[in-house]
Amino acid sequence: MSDEFYRIKRLPPYVIAEVNAMRHAARQAGRDIIDLGMGNPDHPPPQHIVDKLCEVAQKPSAHGYSQSKGIPGLRKAQANYYQSRFGVELDPDCEVVVTMGSKEGLSSMATAITAPGDVILAPSPSYPIHTFGFIIAGATIRSVPTTPDERYWQALDSAMAYTVPRPTVLVVNYPSNPTAEVVDAAFYQRVVDWAKENNVWVLSDLAYSELYYDGKPTPSILQAKGAKDVAVEFTSMSKTYSMAGWRMGFAVGNAKLIAALTRVKSYLDYGAFTPIQAAACAALNGPQDIVEQNRQRYQHRRDVMVESFGRAGWDIPVPAASMFAWAPLPPGFKHMGSLEFSKQLLEHAGVAVAAGVGYGEEGEGFVRIAMVENEQRIRQAARNIKKFLAEHAR
Repeated sequence: MSDEFYRIKRLPPYVIAEVNAMRHAARQAGRDIIDLGMGNPDHPPPQHIVDKLCEVAQKPSAHGYSQSKGIPGLRKAQANYYQSRFGVELDPDCEVVVTMGSKEGLSSMATAITAPGDVILAPSPSYPIHTFGFIIAGATIRSVPTTPDERYWQALDSAMAYTVPRPTVLVVNYPSNPTAEVVDAAFYQRVVDWAKENNVWVLSDLAYSELYYDGKPTPSILQAKGAKDVAVEFTSMSKTYSMAGWRMGFAVGNAKLIAALTRVKSYLDYGAFTPIQAAACAALNGPQDIVEQNRQRYQHRRDVMVESFGRAGWDIPVPAASMFAWAPLPPGFKHMGSLEFSKQLLEHAGVAVAAGVGYGEEGEGFVRIAMVENEQRIRQAARNIKKFLAEHAR
């Protein structure tokens, strides 16, 4: 009997968990750790969303199995969001499915549409589910750059010319987690045209659709002409409405892909708890001031972080969107590598960040910094970092 199972052998240790374990141990020992590692919103959702959850949970009929694809009202609310935000028309019955967060949606889609040996094009660095969701499904990953410049298009064309078997799926994620890079509508049109020409499905992760800054809204791939012929897009309520633990997300777009995802999900789950889905309806259909408040909150934190870390001796590139900054290791620390630097920063400065290598080989030399602490704590982190940099730089 083998000591390791087939799929487990294909998964490396979750690098991000290593620093998380150190952070937990430090807190257990009574240390004050400023956690800029995990992208966990630090504010609750608006009260009317919580009230709707409680109201529906009081109903005796609300505690049975729900609908795996999502209750009709929630699918309609998501279709209305796409219409008002992006000008995209969706059929709630066959072009929208509710997922338990975008992460579950992506992994279930990977199970639905890939076979062992299929080749998937995924960005590096990228959020782990973009690659490991497909690896778990038995596919093989060919990396393409995350940065959307000409190297990106050269990598796509090279993959199609020299990979056997030819890739069947392309994953895109903008605003990017972890790099916070953004793209414009012209980029998505080029992706759609390329995908049609090469007979490739496109999966777009738009989890940070509403966390854009400086008055520059993020586009959707479904705004591109012909996008619904080849593309599905995943969104999440986690960051937009501070509902991370509620696990509410959506997949929308190409009806064939949505049908495949819906069928697989029907075997795997009975849908999210009905009161949570009802509360998600309240979020999408109710007052939207929380969306702008969250956007302003993260933008202000971004500005404070860039300014205070810069004065501490660590220049942070200004993210155009998302709740993350993607920062090169400071001068004098590049020799450490991102994992060791993250450990040293936690140990000596009491600041937790996520090692870039946890997001793929191309993430080495960087760390991801989450803007999930208030401005006072961010400034405290900067003071701690300034001392650390002065004492430990080589």
